Amino acid sequence: MRTIQEIITAAEGFASGRIAVAAAHDADVLKAVVEAKRRRIAEPILVGHEETIIQILNELGEDPKDYEILHADSDPDCAERAVRCVSEGRANFLMKGLLNTPDIMRAVLKPEAGLRTGKLISHVMMYEPKGHRMMGLTDGGMNTFPDLDKKAEILENAAKVFKALGYDEINAACICGAEVVNPKIQSTVDAKTLSEMTDRWAPYNMNVYGPVGLDLAVSEAACRHKHYEAKGAGQADILLVPSYETGNGIGKAMSIFGGAMNAGIAVGAKVPIVLVSRADSAEVKLASVALGAVVARGM
Repeated sequence: MRTIQEIITAAEGFASGRIAVAAAHDADVLKAVVEAKRRRIAEPILVGHEETIIQILNELGEDPKDYEILHADSDPDCAERAVRCVSEGRANFLMKGLLNTPDIMRAVLKPEAGLRTGKLISHVMMYEPKGHRMMGLTDGGMNTFPDLDKKAEILENAAKVFKALGYDEINAACICGAEVVNPKIQSTVDAKTLSEMTDRWAPYNMNVYGPVGLDLAVSEAACRHKHYEAKGAGQADILLVPSYETGNGIGKAMSIFGGAMNAGIAVGAKVPIVLVSRADSAEVKLASVALGAVVARGM
């Protein structure tokens, strides 16, 4: 699946997928899950302010009786009830609606929820700028300043997403400000170490290179000009960023200046978590539901 549209198309007709939506009382969230239901991507369980949910469903031309709606008042209550649907096996993945990320993650991480795996949970955001290949950026949404061990787990989580999308070979770039290892710049040291963990990446058939600037990660022309010849250079599928700010900035630049389509999930728990900004459009949320459905099936 090389484009976001291919992910949506591949998810259509799953039917068996059920998604628990925490704080579903939002027009764009409901537009996305209604469309997901119509396309048989996933059957939603809507958790949140029942009256508001019913009102929006009516406005969308839907019969609320066709939906399972669970009333919840506060954001923490919405998160806990949605997570409980997954814990009890009533849903096989989760979606953040109109609430803050910490609220849903607190519910996911509670031991009684049974969703922890002992692995780091990280965010993978797929971006497809106009005229460019689709790429996964990680982690611009959850882990702020990961150390080497966390970067390795973040990269492995992203590799699992790409394997679920059908990639036989994956190219991953460790993004830094330059290609030279500088002992005073920890991100370059970490990038070099990650590129040398070949045994760890072998099960995913993943080429990891770095330190490398963004231009050499995504542009074969730039690689030729600068004589950069790492395997997979200029053809990155995964952009591993050194910090939250870097990932957040690159991602928003691709969306705002590059017109990128995007879709995002958190991985590392027992089920994928559809996790995008509350300000994202219904189209982004639908693409993210489709991505979550594909990865959930792969898991």
